[in-house]
Amino acid sequence: MEKLRFFILGLILCCALFTACSSGSSSVSGTVTYLQKVALPNDAVITVQIQDTSLADAPAKIMGEQVIQAEGKQVPFEFEVTYDANAIQDNHSYTMSVRITDGAGNLLFINDTAIPVITRDNPTQDVEIVVVPVQ
Repeated sequence: MEKLRFFILGLILCCALFTACSSGSSSVSGTVTYLQKVALPNDAVITVQIQDTSLADAPAKIMGEQVIQAEGKQVPFEFEVTYDANAIQDNHSYTMSVRITDGAGNLLFINDTAIPVITRDNPTQDVEIVVVPVQ
């Protein structure tokens, strides 16, 4: 009876581990900030995306996205964007894209440099994205 109980517990543990590993869900986390001494409007929206930017002559493919409502909060904003690890290809380039808009959708800030992540030994944690104002 004791062996059967250990067998069943082991089977349950294996199933749980298999489910966690096969889900393929991973994430990129970090912060969004800017250097300007200006406050965001209360209704600001921060959109953080992981994009496949491998093809120079094609639109970037969105691999994951998180939308953050500022609700009066100010930088830095923490993010964690999930993506399907099974969809990642080692020979592709993945970058972060951030847009900060006001409640009406007017663009206020954007990142103007590529922030590589995931492949080619690029990070998935503690990614700092500094955005610049749109003139």
